[in-house]
Amino acid sequence: MSYYLGIDIGSSTSKGVITGDGDVIAQHLLLSGVNYRLAAQKLVDELLAKAGVTREDIACTVATGQGSANVELADQQIADIRCCARGIYSIYPSVRTVIDVQGQSTQVLRLNGEGQIANFVVSEKCASGSGRFLDIIANVLQIKLEEVGPLSLKSKNPVTFTTGCAVFGESEAVSRVAEGVAREDIVAGVHQALAEKISSLVGKVGMEERCAITGGGALNIGLISWVERKLGVELLVPPEPQFVTALGAAIMAEDTCKDG
Repeated sequence: MSYYLGIDIGSSTSKGVITGDGDVIAQHLLLSGVNYRLAAQKLVDELLAKAGVTREDIACTVATGQGSANVELADQQIADIRCCARGIYSIYPSVRTVIDVQGQSTQVLRLNGEGQIANFVVSEKCASGSGRFLDIIANVLQIKLEEVGPLSLKSKNPVTFTTGCAVFGESEAVSRVAEGVAREDIVAGVHQALAEKISSLVGKVGMEERCAITGGGALNIGLISWVERKLGVELLVPPEPQFVTALGAAIMAEDTCKDG
């Protein structure tokens, strides 16, 4: 059997997928930290061990993501929007709009019937348009990130954030805490603000159903609820959305090897 490796080195987490004969053999995730090269090396070593294969068993490797240049094993680097598109198309061929919520940015892709990118847009660099904003608010509220989504669903009176900046948003959240505002109303307000930004991005590419959400943000049921409410659609959520881009990279590694 030939094996193919997809590595996605993101700003917050690094993900890897090994495929063989069209099936996922193993996948692995770890924190990227500040040294992408070390993260990439550790990810590859742990992923290979999990799959029970060696570097020599890998026929081709594609690296993607912010730190893709640090993957020494890579045969090719491919933009994450292409890998994301390829990954989601392999899971949901009917999807035409993809919302990819990453640690430092959010991007929206519109795909054609063959899974190719017809249009895309990426959020501005400010963290308020990404999953990082939720990290910041979770820290302010002294709760775990995984608690943010379920907590927001309990909200009765979501806070309206008056700023589109994560820094000022943090200050606003601190003020709300001091005023005694319920935590669930604060996190619901953050989700609402993110949903507004995502809706704006979707409007720029022109939404076409069906619509899917990927990336770490797709693990947040609160965010999903608010985005669905704002867009008026039901979002498709892959079983493990944080691995979609790495999966796409692995599939493209196999495509590259076969084409070569």
